[in-house]
Amino acid sequence: MLDLSTFHLMPLISSLVINTIVTWLVVHFFYYPKGRRRDYYFTFILLSVSIFMLIALLMRDAHDVGIGAALGLFAIFGIIRYRTESVPIREMTYLFFLVALSVINGKCTGTTLSWLEGGVVNVVFIVCVWLCENFLTTSHEGCKFVKYDNIDLIKPERYDELKADLEERLGLKITRVEVGAVDFLTDMTMLRVFYLDPENRIKDVDRMTKLPQPNA
Repeated sequence: MLDLSTFHLMPLISSLVINTIVTWLVVHFFYYPKGRRRDYYFTFILLSVSIFMLIALLMRDAHDVGIGAALGLFAIFGIIRYRTESVPIREMTYLFFLVALSVINGKCTGTTLSWLEGGVVNVVFIVCVWLCENFLTTSHEGCKFVKYDNIDLIKPERYDELKADLEERLGLKITRVEVGAVDFLTDMTMLRVFYLDPENRIKDVDRMTKLPQPNA
């Protein structure tokens, strides 16, 4: 049972509320406008609460367990990242980001960090993600993988013809094209197409490298 004489409930609740609000701000205002993945929205919020509670409760008896637990969690999620294809880089980065944030907020319930230090760290986290999303990414450039059937145009000297053909078919202003795998048996190649979309009318699905198979 939880011994209330050694563990104060109000600091736990206060830190949990702060952690949840900061996590929601990061996910709702920085991740979701570009990602548009409700499944990850759900995952990030619940993961943050889970990590926070884990660190806060473990630190009730051992104040130095936070760093070890954090490193273990990073290792676990690193293994998940490299053994699966379904977790994109951007989502995995936010996952690490929110794990670190939750660990720090969890430590604020003990004696390791003061409330002022915890508040400053939360502000720094929010400012960093705001700067990265607004100044270190190209918000008006989208990316698509295209399975292309005219491999004659992938030659370097016919690059302009390739761009023109893609612009006509896709109806987009193409900025650059990268050629991937080429199958000469079927005359097919995989292209990574970058295009301009200033109004953000088309949501990126730049991780889909092949068309899904219909259900039998």
